[in-house]
Formats: sequence, structure tokens, C-alpha cells
Amino acid sequence: MSVRGHVALNRRWGTALAYLALTKPRVIELLLVTAIPAMLLAHRGTVHPLVILNTLIGGMLAAAGANTLNCVADADIDKVMTRTARRPLARAAVPMTNALVFGLTLSVASFFWLWWTTNLLSGLLAVATIAFYVFVYTLLLKRRTWQNVVWGGAAGCMPVMIGWSAVTGTIGWPALVMFAIIFFWTPPHTWALAMRYKDDYKAAGVPMLPAVATERRVVRHIVVYTWLTVLATLVLALAAGWLYAAVAVLAGTWFVTMAHQLYAGVRRGAPIQPLRLFLQSNNYLAVVFCALALDSAIALPTLV
Repeated sequence: MSVRGHVALNRRWGTALAYLALTKPRVIELLLVTAIPAMLLAHRGTVHPLVILNTLIGGMLAAAGANTLNCVADADIDKVMTRTARRPLARAAVPMTNALVFGLTLSVASFFWLWWTTNLLSGLLAVATIAFYVFVYTLLLKRRTWQNVVWGGAAGCMPVMIGWSAVTGTIGWPALVMFAIIFFWTPPHTWALAMRYKDDYKAAGVPMLPAVATERRVVRHIVVYTWLTVLATLVLALAAGWLYAAVAVLAGTWFVTMAHQLYAGVRRGAPIQPLRLFLQSNNYLAVVFCALALDSAIALPTLV
């Protein structure tokens, strides 16, 4: 291949990676970790693999579309914040119009894919998720209130609802409890990261809690929401088996301990590492939901 050919190939590859980056693949990965256990719990040990595959494809399209549209809406503040300055739109790696069309195409595709392969309810839930994330969280709440991630985090809870509805065609109480787990988990997870980048949020004019409140107030909220998360996981144990219940107790103890350690450090005025809680909160959620998936897949007897 000629030098010109290599340059053209590298340019096309770079463009493809930029479009992929718009979808925030790491966020999608975390969402799918919660959707699969929800499907397995919905019909313990009896979910057809094709249903899981089709739901994951639809869920990936929905999350990719929502994340891309979020990048479009947040392009101005992404340029200001150090953490996001390398995102495709912040560095003009993708034209804004192209990104908008790309996000809308993915979003529409997610609805029709889920409707075609699972049921209408799942498709409608995907549309509701995208609309809520873009219009309610990104455009309405994010730049106006410190409670942005408290209520805006509801969008990240929807994969469990979509997964449950794809299998059953309805919404059962365990799906609502799983929704609550992720809803309560999102604030401490996000605020721990925002503590590290609070100057970024201040520069961008985004009133994330660590940017507008004292560290003591932030960690106090983190502890409260961490406890609520763990309590919700214990409620879900009523629909699961002993394996999930045991992991929920152990992992919950670990998660609460980390939150209290962060709070204690702030109270003492000692150096703290909020990013540790941010990273470990990912592991916590993954461990709890993986235990739920395994418990459901082998259909262990439920506790009640």
C-alpha cells in the first residue's frame, strides 16, 4: 500500500474511533452488566439466549444513541473541562451535525430493533430512557441544580427495566428494586468522581454537588446514598437465592465501609482519595449483579 493509502486508512480509522468514542463504550458496558441479570432473574434459569442477545443489541443502540446526543448537547462544556477535553466534539474530530444524525439514527434503530425482536414495551422504555437522559438530565437538570445526578441518574437505571420487560412483557417489583439499587448507587459513584474534578465543574458552570458544597456535606450525602444502595440490594434478596443474598451482604459491608472511611478522612482533615470510591463502586455494582446473574442462572431456591 502506498503512503497516501496508509494516510487515508489511518484517517478513516481515526474517524471510526471518534464516532465510537461518542457512544461512551465504558458506560455502555456498565449498563449491560445490570441488564443481563435482570433478564435472568425475570425467568430464573429459563431465558432463551436469543432474547438476551437481541435485548443487548437494542440496549447498546439505545445507550450509544443517548450518549452521542449527550455529547452533542454538552460539547461546549466538554471543551472547558480537562476530563472531557479529548472527547470527539470538544476537539472537532466529528462535525456536530454528523454527530447529531448519528445519535438520532442509533436511537431510532434501538426502538425498532427492540420492538421487532422483543416487544413494544421494551422499545418504548428505550425511547423514554433516551428522551429523559437528553432532555431532562442533560438539557434541564445538569446545569441548573446540584441534584442533577440524583434525578438524572434514573436514565442509567432503565436497562434493568428494559431487560425485565423484554423477557416478561411487563414490569415486576424486582425490576423496580433493581431500578432503586442503581438509582441510589449513582450519586455516590458520580460525586466521588466529581470531588476529584470539582474545579472542572466550577469552570464549566455545572453545579455538581462537590463544586457547590463543602467536602463534609458531600461525603455525608455519599454515606446516606451508599446505605440506601445496600439496603435496596438486601430487599432484592427476597426475590433471589442464598448466593446472591450472601454476596449482597458481604459486598454491601465493603461498600459502606469505604464510604465511611472517606467521610472519616474528611472529618479528620486528612488527605482523601475519592477516586478510589469511584472506581470501587463500579466493582461493587458488578459483583452484586454478577452474583444475581449466577444465582438466577442456576435457579437457586429463593429466600421467600
